[in-house]
Amino acid sequence: MPQHLTLSLSDDRELDVITAGEGTRAVVLQHGTPSDASIWAPWVEPVVARGFRFVAVSRPGYATSARWHGRTVADAASDIAEVLEHLDVAEFVTAGWSGGGPHALATATLLPNARGVATLAGVGPYGEPDLDFLAGMGPENEEEFGAVVAGEAALTQWMQTNTPGFMHVTAAEVAAAFGGLVPQVDIDSLNNGFAETMAASDRRALAHGWTGWFDDDFAFVKPWGFELDALIAKGIPVVIWQGDLDLMVPEAHGLWLHNRITGSALRRVAGHGHISLVVDFKDDILDDLVAAFDE
Repeated sequence: MPQHLTLSLSDDRELDVITAGEGTRAVVLQHGTPSDASIWAPWVEPVVARGFRFVAVSRPGYATSARWHGRTVADAASDIAEVLEHLDVAEFVTAGWSGGGPHALATATLLPNARGVATLAGVGPYGEPDLDFLAGMGPENEEEFGAVVAGEAALTQWMQTNTPGFMHVTAAEVAAAFGGLVPQVDIDSLNNGFAETMAASDRRALAHGWTGWFDDDFAFVKPWGFELDALIAKGIPVVIWQGDLDLMVPEAHGLWLHNRITGSALRRVAGHGHISLVVDFKDDILDDLVAAFDE
């Protein structure tokens, strides 16, 4: 059974952690935006069955993790480092879904005991001349990131208007809550059993407010705080998973990351979206990821 921990960090913040299994090798899973560590519940058994420790962390401001206002993407690495030290983990691989993708890349870049990293429909950086950040996104994301670029007051207004529906969403309502961000293949994945997991994660993530979501959004559009060249120099395996029907993080983001990270492997999955990718390819993703321990 997974354990829910509240870890007191060196700066006196508290961090929400879910872990299962034993051993000194871990699979560290980093959630999307908005979400929390509990979104990875379906991954607990397959990670432990493969002989690795399962670790998922709710980023600051989500669930019971204390807020870290002004955090960068790179700041995730120091939190993960303290979690792994507490759990006596010697080496790890990490995957990040959606908004967790950049945080996984940061963790793999900045921590010396990373052995591999995967992004699962991971968002690319904002402001790159060869990546149109918003192109191909559903209208809800266009509106949200338009508010981010307009500044804190605009995003605060957007959050106050749009987050209540997610704070109390039910499994029956979750597909409709995403509106134009989910193609039919994602709706099918939700209706085939994942809706309850996603709805419960949204409710838990936002139970104490929307500051985690707010801080994530600003972290994405400012400098991430680490260099992809440093990740390339480490020479660890990097895998980019991307569905071609994704309306939350369009295919161009995955292609940009693959082209920018020399030596990365691209797993382009035709006919899949943002949710179906992670639901239907869980075992393939994990097999790919844990193989990095032996490279």
